[in-house]
Amino acid sequence: MPPKFDPAAMLGVLAAHGVDCIVIGGFAAVAHGAPHITFDVDVVPSRSPDSLERLARALVDLDARIRTEGAEGGLQFDRSAAMLRSVSILNLTTKFGDLDLTFTPAGTTGFEDLRRNAVHVTVQGTSVLVAALADVIRSKEAANREKDRAALPALRKLAEMIRERS
Repeated sequence: MPPKFDPAAMLGVLAAHGVDCIVIGGFAAVAHGAPHITFDVDVVPSRSPDSLERLARALVDLDARIRTEGAEGGLQFDRSAAMLRSVSILNLTTKFGDLDLTFTPAGTTGFEDLRRNAVHVTVQGTSVLVAALADVIRSKEAANREKDRAALPALRKLAEMIRERS
């Protein structure tokens, strides 16, 4: 049985460990007011050595495992900072649900690029950095996956509504 999706708890563990990361993807869209339903959290971690060390410790606390079909509960893996330096994407399952780490999302150059326009959002008492809606849209346009193309009209409409209110 998959773990109950608890994004607040997941983000709380990352924050408690001081992981420098930015939430992107569907959860970021929801944080901006999109009417999407998402069952994972996508984050863009910083590649700084200190943050990767903190991320490695957080992944241990989250009991993170590689998410793959046919392996219920995921596969064990080396959750060290050295291993994290060598990957670009990790699709994980944790005790709080699915967590995807993407160091360079489509259409971006990664953490520093997204940090420029990121906003602080409080998720059940935890302050997290969330990619700007324009950056979420930019990444989904560049990824050009079917699910992203399906989400784009609502995200563009939301961006327009926010601009009109400003």
